[in-house]
Amino acid sequence: MFDSRGNLIGTPFVPPPTEPLLREDDAIGRALANPKIADWLDRYPESTLTDEAEFDEGPEVWTVKVWSSLPDAGQVALAKVDDTSGAVTEAWTGPQVAWKMARGYNGAFGRKINNPWIWLSLCAVFFLGLADLRRPLSIRNLDLLVLLSFGISLFFFNRGEIFRAMPLAYPPMLYLLGRMAWIGWKGRGSPSRPLWPVWLLLAATVFLAGFRFGLNLRASNVIDVGLAGVIGAQRIAEDEQAPYGNMPEDDGEECGDPDADGYVRERIQTNGRCEVANGRGDTYGPVSYLAYVPGFLTMGYSYRWDYLPAAHFTSLLWDGLALLGMGLLGFRFGGVRLGATLAFAWAAYPFTQYVSSSNSNDAIMPAFLIWGLVFVTSAPARGLFAGLATWTKFASFLLLPLWASYPKATRWPRQQLLFVGGFLLATALGFWILLLEPDPLHAARIFWDRTFGWQLSRPSPFSIWDWGEYPGYPDLHVVQTALKALLLFASVALAFVPRTRNVVQLAALSGALLLGFELVLTHWFYLYIPWFFPFVAFALLVPAAIRVAQPALLPEEPSGERPVGELVPLR
Repeated sequence: MFDSRGNLIGTPFVPPPTEPLLREDDAIGRALANPKIADWLDRYPESTLTDEAEFDEGPEVWTVKVWSSLPDAGQVALAKVDDTSGAVTEAWTGPQVAWKMARGYNGAFGRKINNPWIWLSLCAVFFLGLADLRRPLSIRNLDLLVLLSFGISLFFFNRGEIFRAMPLAYPPMLYLLGRMAWIGWKGRGSPSRPLWPVWLLLAATVFLAGFRFGLNLRASNVIDVGLAGVIGAQRIAEDEQAPYGNMPEDDGEECGDPDADGYVRERIQTNGRCEVANGRGDTYGPVSYLAYVPGFLTMGYSYRWDYLPAAHFTSLLWDGLALLGMGLLGFRFGGVRLGATLAFAWAAYPFTQYVSSSNSNDAIMPAFLIWGLVFVTSAPARGLFAGLATWTKFASFLLLPLWASYPKATRWPRQQLLFVGGFLLATALGFWILLLEPDPLHAARIFWDRTFGWQLSRPSPFSIWDWGEYPGYPDLHVVQTALKALLLFASVALAFVPRTRNVVQLAALSGALLLGFELVLTHWFYLYIPWFFPFVAFALLVPAAIRVAQPALLPEEPSGERPVGELVPLR
């Protein structure tokens, strides 16, 4: 038998190929004739374009690159051309050139959860379990459909169609923002209720919890975020270092196998170990890495990007804590039915499983905030959980004025001081890891540079705000800056208005702030939907037929108000 070049297969005397079948100009011409690349390059003046092709003898493939000399443009197209057949096997344009996650690789995030049968089944269970089927045109049903409509955007993302996918995420966020603002003003939930009895909701939740557990263990993957968490935990627990500035880099000697693009992730680090590189993995809050320590101590770490059992352990742990917290939150403020409803909502919502199946750290922050709502009547506990959430994902900073002023904006300063005390305790629990460094002050500067310093100026194609560099798309940075200022103003204003708020209003306004944060975020992603989902679910699903009473005032401020959590029928 002979290969495509006429060499006899199976003999050690076959000489290596010396000349490609295609010339460089032929490879470039075939790449530029690809409809996708040709359409994209038409956006640029031809005089600004330059190209080159490089032949890789191993896979016998040409790599064709195209640059533009326009400001901030850089490389604008990338193609792979098979030397034997002349076919273009890969064609990437715009953000897909620099961002592999924009290419729509099958199962890159969550693996099996993206299977249409699994995704649509979860959507159906979520809707049927919570919908008011007696009133098909009810606002409850519309709310549920909007929550599920993020899946339309995800569908296009999975196809690599970023310029279609990202704009489709904004209408549901804007709708939910409006609903949260309305409920935050009125303080009442939905006039509808689901048809399923409590026992069926509980049985479905147990079944879904088991299904989620199995899906995570058998058909999920660990993205770089989960890898960063495990590395950070190893640095803390084993190397006794803070993660910041101590993540494995990719500039050492290669010590592993190359991937499909020829890149070797495993490098010899300054500590002498062969480790997988994740140089930008230290961009999260300290509590995020501490949350992975139990998984690291239990499951260990091979210093490779393998199955990473410690990441699976952590993902399942915090997903379970969030589910349990949702049940207790509903039980405390609405009895068994609301508890079963909220637990079911978390278990059935596809995007909470999307986080679990991606094994990222995005269930940790909402889990802390859920438990903060469970213990909302205790100012120190509320401050503690808000602080732990803040030092996991910095978006929670926006909630601090609102949570500090609960339940009365005029109750100064006792409750605020207790809240601050809880927040400072959370800060101490998170930042003690900086004391592991020889110079804690220098470590604090490194922390700022690697987290806030990088995230505040981070470019990304995964929102509409940073598309000004692409021809045909407007530069919206001025609008984004104005909206950021408005969001900060709203965060502070909600410490004073409304002057008194019940827990439904607190949840709704918290959801509104997190939705506002994600609306103006430059680097937005579907993993962030569970950040606001618990608050939206609570505000939308608490029945308007009952009202969560205002918290009882302090003894020196007697009133006729009922204690928090007591259910008061509405007249």
